[in-house]
Amino acid sequence: MTSRETLAWATLAAPALTAAVICLTPQRLVTRAAVAGACGTAALALALAALALADPGETFADKQIAVDAAGGLLLAVIAVVGLASVLVSPAYLATVRTSLFSVARRQRAYYVVLFAFWTALLGVPIAGNLGVAWLLIEATTAASALLVGFSGKARALEAGWKYLILTSLGLGVALIGIVMLAAGVPGGGLGALSWHALPTYAGEPGTALVAYLLLLAGLAAKIGWAPVHNWLPDAHSEAPPPVSALLSAALLPAVLLVAWRSEHALAPIVGLRTAQDVLLAFGLVSLAVAVPFLWRPMAWKRLLAYSSLEHMGVIALGIGFGTPLALAGVAIHIAAHAVAKSLGFYAATPLLGHDPRAAGHAVTGIGRTQRPLGTTLGISLGTLAGLPPSPLFVSEVLIVAGGFEAGRSWAAAAATALLALGFLGLAHALIETTSGKSHRRDSALAPGLRGVMVLTIVSVALLAGLALAGVWLPGSELVQALTKGIS
Repeated sequence: MTSRETLAWATLAAPALTAAVICLTPQRLVTRAAVAGACGTAALALALAALALADPGETFADKQIAVDAAGGLLLAVIAVVGLASVLVSPAYLATVRTSLFSVARRQRAYYVVLFAFWTALLGVPIAGNLGVAWLLIEATTAASALLVGFSGKARALEAGWKYLILTSLGLGVALIGIVMLAAGVPGGGLGALSWHALPTYAGEPGTALVAYLLLLAGLAAKIGWAPVHNWLPDAHSEAPPPVSALLSAALLPAVLLVAWRSEHALAPIVGLRTAQDVLLAFGLVSLAVAVPFLWRPMAWKRLLAYSSLEHMGVIALGIGFGTPLALAGVAIHIAAHAVAKSLGFYAATPLLGHDPRAAGHAVTGIGRTQRPLGTTLGISLGTLAGLPPSPLFVSEVLIVAGGFEAGRSWAAAAATALLALGFLGLAHALIETTSGKSHRRDSALAPGLRGVMVLTIVSVALLAGLALAGVWLPGSELVQALTKGIS
């Protein structure tokens, strides 16, 4: 067993074991057990990610496990966001007044389900088989649906059911495509769905194209691409803030990675341009649908949810363009979006403590009454808007330039116009959120703000490093590996 394979299995075992330990731990030690398990899980996942990214040209893949550069990137994102989500969870739980669970069981149940979600989520980017990846994505749905409805409020329960039903229906459509692909690969069975076996599909190209379309249309429901994104704003806005961060910053791009690997595997059969056209279509439609919502005043978490729709569209465009410039932009975009989006969701806990109206209304003037909190919200929203010199501005420039380089001038031009409109909407929200008319006069320190400020400092350092990475990344070995995929 190779070091990568050993680390991969250990990475999956650590959060699962932590969930089991939490079940048996005395109530007073539950938080400590969760934090210790999160640190161990993140350390293992980051070690595996470091191995993959340090030598991106070398990949490991068999019928069960696949570790490549793209998987390493997503592993690092899931590890960091997962660890941060566990660390900020005590502050969130201290504010909970109602829940699906009794007071005595609330804390334990929350951490057990959270670690179960994290376990399945870590498995998605290292799954060496499309069928296994599908099962893991379905597992994330079951665990995260409970977390979406964790508060027990009517709107949260409705959002949880909506999320469960719509994404499960989408994954059912994807399953039809997967079965069609398995039937056409020599040998059949689960082994026919490994990333190495899929390119040997021997059926009719037309059938393969139908299977590919079904697969991506089904995965789109989980990724949050328009027009099958309807669950996304409700689930993100109703879930606990640490869970919203995992959903948006980690789960959506992890499922998108499965679509990316499917495009790599099936492009030789359905045609590279056709495979990329599907991604470009989802990307442009997602951007076009997101823009009108970004121009509307919305509650903070709901605004972040519609921003996720926009950014998943941008990543789809970068993968669809497929040039080294575009893929360099994709790598930066995935990481920077995760940092900025998770920071924005973590800030929701002190924001709601400072102004409970923020749960259902647009917040304004936070910088006037709570300057540290306003600074955090401004950094998150400014980065997500693509305000120069943020790393998302750099990544969007690289992706659009990659589109022109690929000869997709019409798509690159359309993306530029839509990104400009999205920027204007988010820039207006940024100004109103930080400097608009304040509805509050209380300047007392909001609950949980100290921990969020620590994360803000760390996030600024990470975002600065990612912006600088745009200088050297386009010609790097990492981008060459992303272009090549699992080989």
